[in-house]
Amino acid sequence: MVLYTSPFPNSFLSVLHSFSWGLIFPCYWFADRLVASFVPTTYEKRQRADDPCYFHALCIIITTPIYLALLVASLPFALIGFLLWSPLQSVRRPYIYSRLEDKSHANGATLLTEWKAAGNGKSFCFGSANVCLLPDSLARFNNVFNTQARAKEIGRRIRNGASRPQIKIYIDSPTNTSISAASFSSLVSPQGGDSTNRTVNVGMKRTTSMEYKGDNSGSNNGEDSRDDKAGVGEPNEGEDNSCIVRINGEDNGHVSDAEADTINGQANTSGPAEQSQEGDAENSKTPNHRQKEGDSGSLDSYTASRESLVKVRIGDGTVDQSTVNNKLLYKASIMKKTSVRKKKHTDETFDHEISAFFPANLDFLCLQEVFDKRAAEKLKEQLHHYFEYIVYDVGVYSCHGCCSFKFVNSGLLFASRYPVMDAAYHCYPNGKGTDSLASKGALFLKVQVGSTPQDQRIVGYISCTHLQALAGDTTVRCEQLDMLQDWLSEFRKSTSSSSTANPEELVAFDVICGDLNFDNCSSEDKLEQQHSLFTHYKDPCRIGPGEDKPWAIGTLLDPEGLYDEEVCTPDNLQKVLESEEGRKGYLVFPTSKNHSSSQKGRKASLKGNGRRIDYMLYTEEGLYLEWKVEVEEFSFITQLAGLTDHLPVAMRLMVSTGEDDP
Repeated sequence: MVLYTSPFPNSFLSVLHSFSWGLIFPCYWFADRLVASFVPTTYEKRQRADDPCYFHALCIIITTPIYLALLVASLPFALIGFLLWSPLQSVRRPYIYSRLEDKSHANGATLLTEWKAAGNGKSFCFGSANVCLLPDSLARFNNVFNTQARAKEIGRRIRNGASRPQIKIYIDSPTNTSISAASFSSLVSPQGGDSTNRTVNVGMKRTTSMEYKGDNSGSNNGEDSRDDKAGVGEPNEGEDNSCIVRINGEDNGHVSDAEADTINGQANTSGPAEQSQEGDAENSKTPNHRQKEGDSGSLDSYTASRESLVKVRIGDGTVDQSTVNNKLLYKASIMKKTSVRKKKHTDETFDHEISAFFPANLDFLCLQEVFDKRAAEKLKEQLHHYFEYIVYDVGVYSCHGCCSFKFVNSGLLFASRYPVMDAAYHCYPNGKGTDSLASKGALFLKVQVGSTPQDQRIVGYISCTHLQALAGDTTVRCEQLDMLQDWLSEFRKSTSSSSTANPEELVAFDVICGDLNFDNCSSEDKLEQQHSLFTHYKDPCRIGPGEDKPWAIGTLLDPEGLYDEEVCTPDNLQKVLESEEGRKGYLVFPTSKNHSSSQKGRKASLKGNGRRIDYMLYTEEGLYLEWKVEVEEFSFITQLAGLTDHLPVAMRLMVSTGEDDP
C-alpha cells in the first residue's frame, strides 16, 4: 500500500485546489470572526467584568459592521471558489503522510534496530487526546478559544513532556512514603565530566511529579540550538532514556552504591533542549495560556512548581536563578512499586496515576478533533520535533465517499516514532445531526517496531477513531463500533504478508484509541457498554459493563471551570483530580434520570468518578502466539490544562517474548 504524501495525485490539481481555497478563505475567516465575537468564553467574560470602560463591547460594536460588510463582499468570490473546490474532492486522497525532512533528527530507522526479539521484551507507550481544534467560533461553544495559538502550545507541551527523561521512584516501604534528603545522597549528577559524583541534596513532598534541572551546555535559547551538538549531552532518542530509583523500608530508604552509580550514569545525559521561542509572541496574545506560578506544563518554565517533588540544590548552595536559564526543567513520575501487597487495590497488576505530564518516551499519539487545517499544520510542525512520522488531514470533504455533505475532515491525527507501513481511512456513513457535517471515521495504521534475528518484521496495529457525539444516539454508536471491527479485520487481512507456513511478520500489539463518546457508567449507554468490542479488546480501566475500576476517573472536563485558578495549570488540575471532592467539582459525571450531565459544584454522592469517554483498548487476539502482552502503566494526564476540555490518557504495554523477560 502506498502512503500518500500529498493530498492530490499531481501538482496541477494541488495548485487548482489552493486557488479555489484562496477564494473561499476570506469569506470563511470573516464569518468565523463575526460569530466568534458574539460567543465569549468564561475567561473573556471575567476580563470584561473587570473592564470599567467596556472596551470589549466597544470593539464589538465597531468591528461587527466591518466584518459583515467584508463578508458580503467576499461571498461572490467564495461561490466561485466553491464551484472549483467541491469537484476536486472526488480525487482528493484521504490523508497526508508527513515524514521529518531533517535527517539529523530522524531516528525511526535506529529504533528498528534496537529490538531484535531475541529473548528480551520491549514496552511501547500510547497516548490519546481530544484537543478541540475546531474553527475558533465553534471551539468557543466548548469554552476554548484562539485555536491557532492553542494548536502550537498543545504541540509544544506534548513533545516536551514526551522527550523528558523517564525517571521513576518506586517506594518499597508499605507504610513510609516520605523520603529524606539523606536517602538521595549522590542520587543524580546534573553535570558530567567529573570522575567524582556530585552530590544533589533534595527534599521531598508526597505528590506525583519529580523536578530535575538537567544541565544542557551551550546555547539552548531556541530550537535552532538543537543543531549545535557541541558540548551538549544529547542522547539518541531511540535509547531507553530512563532512570529508576527503588527505595525500600528495610534500609530506611537508602540507595545502594550500585544503584546510585547506575542512576548517576543515566541521569548525566540531558535530553535535547526543546525551548521554543517561536510561539511566545503568539501565546502572549492568549493570556490564559501564559505560564503561571506553578505551571510547568510545557516544561519550558523556569519557575519552580508548587507541586514539585524534588527541590534540587547543587554543591553547597542553592542554584542561582540566572544559571537556570540554560537548564531544561524535567519532571518524572513517582509510583508505588508493582507488587500486590503494596497496591491500594490488591487485584491490580499495573501502575496507574494522574500525571501532570505526558509519559516519557511516548511512542504513538492519536489525536481527535484536529478539524482546523491551519491549526493542524501548526500542531504538526511542533510534533515533528519529537515524532518522525505523522498522518494528518484525515478524512473526506464535500459529498465524496459519504452520504451527506462534509464541511470538515475527520479531525484525526496520528504521530509515531516508528515507521508507518500502511494506512487506511473509512468514513462512518451513518452520522446524524451536526456530526454528519464532519467526516468522522476510523484511521487504521500498521507500524514496524523491530525485527527478529531472522529478519522477520515485528509490526503493530493501531486504530484511531471518533464516534457520534450527540446524546441519545446509542444505536448510531453501536453501528459505528460494528463497522470499526469489520474495517479493522479487513485492514489486517489486506496488509498482512504472513501465513502459518511462512510467518514473514510477527504482530506485537493491536491497540484502539479514541473518543468513543460514551462512558462505562451511564445508564443511557448500556448498549455500548455491552458491545462485542469489549469481548475482543480489553479496557484497563474497566471491571465490566457499568462498572469501572476505583482508580479510573472521567476524561471529560466541565467546560465552565476550565479557567478557574484551581485547575488552569497542569499541577493544579492534577492536585484537584486526585481528590473526590475535586472531581465532583470539575468533571462531567455520568448522566442518569436523577442527575444532569454537568455536576460542577455538586457535593452529593455521584456515580463513578466522572464520564470516561476517551478509551485505550488492547487485545491479545491475533498476536504472535509465543508472546505475551500486558499493561505496565496507565495514566490520566493534566498537561493540557486550559487548552482542551478533555483529559488525555496514556497506556504503556509490555510485549514479553520469553521466560527470561524482566
